[in-house]
Amino acid sequence: MTFEPLLIVELAALGLATGFLAGLLGIGGGMLIGPFVTLIMSARGVPADLAVKMAIATSMATIIFTSLSSVRAHHQRGAVRWNIVKGLAPGIVLGGALASVGVFSVLKGTWLALFFALFVSFSATQMLLNKKPKPSREMPGTGGQVAAGSVIGFLSGLVGAGGGFISVPFMLAHNVAIINAVATSAALGFPIALANAAGYAISGSAVAGLPAWSLGYIWLPGLAVIASGSVLTAPMGAAMAHRLPVDKLKRVFAMILYALATYMAIKGLRG
Repeated sequence: MTFEPLLIVELAALGLATGFLAGLLGIGGGMLIGPFVTLIMSARGVPADLAVKMAIATSMATIIFTSLSSVRAHHQRGAVRWNIVKGLAPGIVLGGALASVGVFSVLKGTWLALFFALFVSFSATQMLLNKKPKPSREMPGTGGQVAAGSVIGFLSGLVGAGGGFISVPFMLAHNVAIINAVATSAALGFPIALANAAGYAISGSAVAGLPAWSLGYIWLPGLAVIASGSVLTAPMGAAMAHRLPVDKLKRVFAMILYALATYMAIKGLRG
């Protein structure tokens, strides 16, 4: 696969867009990067099954950089709930390692695409329904948070996302204000991305037919260009998140998830 000027432009535009969304919605950008990198790689001759896996792995690796840029902007506004980050992070690392090193390498890319579509659609529906938690409902204790973190890390590892599509609804259901949920989700993106990216590099190290400049399933040229763009716009999205009304933020989140789920479902069914 040739790294021509048009490809650089496409990846840079994707990085700028996903960085903004990462800051705005706390989703790490992976929900947008995965489908578009799948499209870009497939159009350039990479087999569909491998394209899906590499897109998921590359999108996850970019979240390492996007998360750091986004969370800094949220932290400056005092929005990150670091006590929740501390409670969920150990489980996230455990679940992410299990997904990226084990299950991810066994499943076909087409099945991963269908799983992506199904779970993201469920998350979007939960956001649109806007169910109100009981006023007395609070975040679970240490054991409950470790268990929840394990689920978030595992599912994130299967779809290459920063976990916001699970962690934001989870926190909202436990009476965490949406701006705090978005900011905290951005902070959680770092341990999710680090654990899973390491797993993708290990599990893909022996795979044949990878494009040049690949580290396991991670496509390094795509990672470099996308991450460079995303770190520039993530603080802009974070600033916007503090100005938008709650209901509008939820609707934006849900509509983006539905659109991306539809594309990945089509890709999985055709595969």
